[in-house]
Formats: sequence, C-alpha cells, structure tokens
Amino acid sequence: MIHRSPFPDVDIPDLPVHTYVLAGARDRGDHPAVIDGSRPDGPRLSYAQLDASVGRLAAGLHEAGLRKGEVLALFSPNTIVYPVVFYATTTLGAIVSTVNALYTVDELTSQLRDSGARFLVTISLFLDRAVPAAQAAGIEHVIVCDTAEGFRSIQDLMATDGPVPEVEINPAEDVAVMPYSSGTTGKAKGVMLTHRNIVANMAQSSGMQPTGPDDRVLAILPMFHIYGITVLLNHALHYGTTVVVLPRFELELFLTALAEHKVTKVPVAPPIVVALAKHPVVDKFDLSALRAVLCAAAPLDADTGHLCAERLGVRVVQGYGMTELSPVSHVVPDSDANPPDGTVGKLIPNTECRIIDPATGEDAEAGAAGEFWIRGPQVMKGYFARGADTASMIDGDGWLHTGDIGRVDGEGNFFIVDRLKELIKYKGYQVPPAELEAVLLSDPRIADAAVIGVVDAEGEEVPKAFVVRAAGAESLGEGDVVEFVAGRVAPYKKVRVVEFIDAVPRALSGKILRRELRQR
Repeated sequence: MIHRSPFPDVDIPDLPVHTYVLAGARDRGDHPAVIDGSRPDGPRLSYAQLDASVGRLAAGLHEAGLRKGEVLALFSPNTIVYPVVFYATTTLGAIVSTVNALYTVDELTSQLRDSGARFLVTISLFLDRAVPAAQAAGIEHVIVCDTAEGFRSIQDLMATDGPVPEVEINPAEDVAVMPYSSGTTGKAKGVMLTHRNIVANMAQSSGMQPTGPDDRVLAILPMFHIYGITVLLNHALHYGTTVVVLPRFELELFLTALAEHKVTKVPVAPPIVVALAKHPVVDKFDLSALRAVLCAAAPLDADTGHLCAERLGVRVVQGYGMTELSPVSHVVPDSDANPPDGTVGKLIPNTECRIIDPATGEDAEAGAAGEFWIRGPQVMKGYFARGADTASMIDGDGWLHTGDIGRVDGEGNFFIVDRLKELIKYKGYQVPPAELEAVLLSDPRIADAAVIGVVDAEGEEVPKAFVVRAAGAESLGEGDVVEFVAGRVAPYKKVRVVEFIDAVPRALSGKILRRELRQR
C-alpha cells in the first residue's frame, strides 16, 4: 500500500538554493539575519549585509579559482559567516561539502580525498587539523573564516571589487551540497543533494511549522549536519527569521542565549530535551519567549518530551528524515493540536511512503511495522562516485529504502520503532560500526572485532566493541582498546564498552552476525 501525504502537493520553484533562500534578503534591510549568541553584544549580520557579503565572497572565490562543479569543503563550527560561505559557494555553481567539526586529521583527510575538494574553508583554531589534512589530500587553497598569519581569509577575498559571475545552474541536475552520511551501513559517503532537492524540501516543509520575521531560532545544532543546514540556514533565512548562533553546546551558555535573545523556537537532538526536562539549572532562566522545541536526529522518549513540555510550557514535537532525504519526510504540523505520544508526524506534501515487511519484501499488513520506503522530490541524486551503493539505496521505481522500521496509525501518524540498519546513533551523531571495526583491526593486538550499539544506564545508545585478542596479546584490556580507538576518531565515535570474545560470529559470506552479538 502506498501512503500519501494528507496535505495537497505544493509547487516546487525551479530555482537555485541561494536564489530561493535569499530572495527577500535585500528588502529586509537592517532586520538581523544571524547573531553571534556566544557573548553579550556579539557580532551580527543584517539581511542586507548577508546578501551583500554572499555576493562579495562569491566574486572573491571566483577570482581565487573556484568554478562550477568543483567542491569546497567547509570545516567549521557554527559561526555567523557559515551561511555566507555556504551560499557564496552555491552562487558559483560549486558544491559545498560540509565537514563534521569534530573530525580528526585522518577523518578530514578521508572526506577531502573522497569528495575531490579543491578548496578548504575553516577557522584558525582548526588549522592544526586542517593543514595536515589538506596537505595529505593535495589541497592548495586553505582559507580561514577569521584571521591567521600566512592564510587568506574570507575578508581578504571579499575585498575584491570584481563582479559576481553569472553561472547557469540546472536545479534538477546540479549538486548544491554534499554532506556525508553512512546511509544504512558502511563508511560515510557523499550525499549528492541538488538545488531542486533542497528547494523542494523547503517548499514541502513550509506550511508544517512556519516561522517568520518575528521569530528567533537558536542554532545549537551543527550547521554541518543536514538538519542544521535545512532548519537553521535554508528554512529560517528564507522566511526572514533571526538565527542566534552558538558554536558549541554548554548548558548554561545555551540557556543564557535562549533567555537573552528571547528565542521562540529551538531545533535540538534528544540529549538537549533531556537537559531541558531534568536539569535543575534550567529554573534559573526566563524562557517565557520559547514556544516550541523541535526534536529530530534520533528518537525521543515520549515521557521525556512530556516532562520538557510541562516544565517549560512549550510544544515539543518530533520529525523524521535522513540526509538522503534532504532531509525531511515526516513532521508533526502545527495544525495537530494533540499529536499521539511518540509520533514523528505525518508525511509532508509531495511525499509517498510504503511500509515493507522485511521478511517478505511485500507491503506490511495494516497497522504492522515494516521498513519505511520513501519517494518524493527530496530523494537525493545519489551517493558520489558510488553507483552500487546508490542502487542498493534507491530502487528502480524511485523508492528510497531508509532502513528504519516503523508503523502508521489510522490517522496518518507515523512512528519509528526500530532500525534495520547497523548505524549507531549517539546523541544524534552517526557512528558507523564498519568504521570503528576498521580502526580496531588496525591494532596488531586485535585479531578480529565487531561493533554494535547498546543502551547505557542513561538510556543512550553507545558503541560496544566485541574484541578477539591476537596471539600474544593476552594482557590487552578494555582500557587499552578504548584508548586506542579514542586517539583515532572524533569524540562521539569512541568505543564506550568492550567485551572480549573467542570469535566474532559470522555467516558463510563473512558478514558479521550482529543479531547474535545483541542476544549476548
């Protein structure tokens, strides 16, 4: 059975993403677009300044040699200039490959090489990782968002008086942004999202949870993540909303920004909802301006959502999507006054969903759980340089196989109940088991290894490694394994639990039998 959105289809503008997002920026004049919320009276950009800055940087990047179809990697925490770099790049028809700000040198190098990036834009504090990664990947153009001796800055590039080049863009075919995602399994892959994918998802989501010039949203979600790109950059700036930017999450800094800037809406991942619901320091802050908390990136416990809503007197709702869906397919609309507990919402316009029984490959019976297959204009173009992976993710009829297990009720409310995919979600971040297994196997003291997600005492999914010691490595302990991995991956990917076993269970094909490990 094909489930269709209860909302009428919307028209998809045939425009590049920067044109659509910034269409009204100049007319908004001095209205604040982005504000640095990390300190009192932090710097800000008005909508007119944002629009002008995007044009100047596009001209500067063009003079520096960036051309249509080339990749610029953006390796930065949230800053007020993040959207300037993002839209200046797409203005040239070039592709923004956003990079996780926590990446190690090796992880950054891998993405730079895989994406074929020619430019790397970062901040001075990240140069200790950016420079060796750029050298290893053969990138000559390293540009900083602030200042650093010996490096060009975006301010240097914006000083040009050259014209903004006119670049012909085919929204349906040309890729605008290429974040990296592990999909349903394996290592991270470049997700090719076209201008049309991004604009379509904005148009599809526009009536679900509308914002406007009177709203202020807090950007604590990382802008390198597709959730942040869509909600904090594209959607908010298109509708004239003021975005208050924080570079990192610290609870009191977060609460101070909410209170001082009278934030009305905040998109978050589940760990922040837990803090808002339970931490005693929350009571010290006036959060009366806050009206809504949107939680996505990982499932939220319904009881925690209720606690947060009751404590703050706000609406707490969930949504569902994935990078490969640009990213939204389901959301709880503002028109639903009393959505059922745990729902990720209804299908957004122009979107279809099938619920497939994993055992039979056929549509599940009414009310039964199955894998979500999604079809709509937000489905990615494909994985960069990985045709086989694309074909395994998107079938010949255009259905994207999400790897998530869920169900739908009689009112069209969808629920996520499990995951087919092996991906671990730690505090909203993706942790691919295959990547950690590769790191573990690089240790000569380890003969074999497998990684699964387990739930810790706080209810958080964490990576657990099953390790087979190599001959002569009998003294290898849990702390040794944890330390070895921690030195080679971003902090959120660290192995948190280790169990030593005699052999990793595998099928005849060599595939790890993770189900057997979970049953332990």
